[in-house]
Amino acid sequence: MALCRRTLLKVIVLGDSGVGKTSLMNQYALKKFSLKCKGTIGADFVTKDLQIDNKLVTLQIWDTEGKETFQNVCADFYRGADCCVLVYDVNCFESFDILDSWHDDFLKKGNTSNHGISPFILLGNKVDIDGGKSRVVPEKKAKKWCASKGNIPYFETSAKEDFNVDDAFLCIAKTALANERDQDICVQPIWPAMLENEQRVGCACWFEFLSTALTQVLHILFEKRT
Repeated sequence: MALCRRTLLKVIVLGDSGVGKTSLMNQYALKKFSLKCKGTIGADFVTKDLQIDNKLVTLQIWDTEGKETFQNVCADFYRGADCCVLVYDVNCFESFDILDSWHDDFLKKGNTSNHGISPFILLGNKVDIDGGKSRVVPEKKAKKWCASKGNIPYFETSAKEDFNVDDAFLCIAKTALANERDQDICVQPIWPAMLENEQRVGCACWFEFLSTALTQVLHILFEKRT
């Protein structure tokens, strides 16, 4: 059977600072890990090509700054995401406790009307630390939280040991593919909104504009290639 055309899927990774979002992405896409990994400023992305059920897929995985200030400028950045990955550190209860804020913020600002399928996946990272003796968030508590949000898929991972990373991102890819909308690319004018908000959020507004514009350009390029 002939392969279908390549599909570009946008995945947003959210969570508190220091939970290992960048390390998980680098482990999955680049197969590398560094203890000296620096925190993300603003946002960055990596891509990963894979095949799912005879369909070529390119995951565009966006790494985000894990600070509340980032939430103030990310409405257009969230828009168009096919899956939202929430990450917390099993050894830090605060990173788990703030998941509600990231979850609700994405629902509020993102376009989540995706055929009734939940666009979320939860990753409990850093299970390798101290052999699991220092963890403060029990697996049972995390699964209970997932159930309260509509049975969100849950994986416990270690970016350092490459534990469960591929399985988690395969689930992410399948979730994103299920949520992917079969529609033409439409570049909506965002300059007026950006200019209107510039006085309110300053340079962060231009980051939002640039990240959104770049995403739209990448979508168009992939459409022309396929």
